[in-house]
Amino acid sequence: MLWGTWAPLLGETLLDPSCVRRERHTGSFWSSDTLYFFGDNNFTEWGPLFQHYVPPPFRIPGTSPAYSFGIAGSGSGVPFHWHGPGFSEVIFGRKRWFLYPPDQTPHFHPNETTLAWLQHTYPTLPPALRPLECTLRPGEVLYFPDRWWHATLNLDTSVFISTFLG
Repeated sequence: MLWGTWAPLLGETLLDPSCVRRERHTGSFWSSDTLYFFGDNNFTEWGPLFQHYVPPPFRIPGTSPAYSFGIAGSGSGVPFHWHGPGFSEVIFGRKRWFLYPPDQTPHFHPNETTLAWLQHTYPTLPPALRPLECTLRPGEVLYFPDRWWHATLNLDTSVFISTFLG
């Protein structure tokens, strides 16, 4: 499912202020903010959107999916953190991922943006201490294992869905 199919739904469903939470509060909206839409898992809030969404066919036995939908400006992202397993799918734009296994805590400041980390800390890391990296494009999916450290950087205005398996 690509962006063109979803575009008419954005104005009606996702940009309703009651359905959206601002994640970052610096700079102008389209350049550095990330909006997340979290709905309950019975899809009452998400109905019109998820009628058009076909999730990737990945499952872990004994888990159930919880979804988050995001719209983010170029240069925005999420600093290093970890949680349970899941996967992320890019609908529009490009999203760069940085990952470390659970036993390798990344060097970062919790109040530093991913972009600042990439500009200031990343170049000083010896190759052996650099994270695993990839860039997701529309239609691509990344699985992130349980408790893996990860940070993201939106290289363009991006639209994405993350599925958390709990």
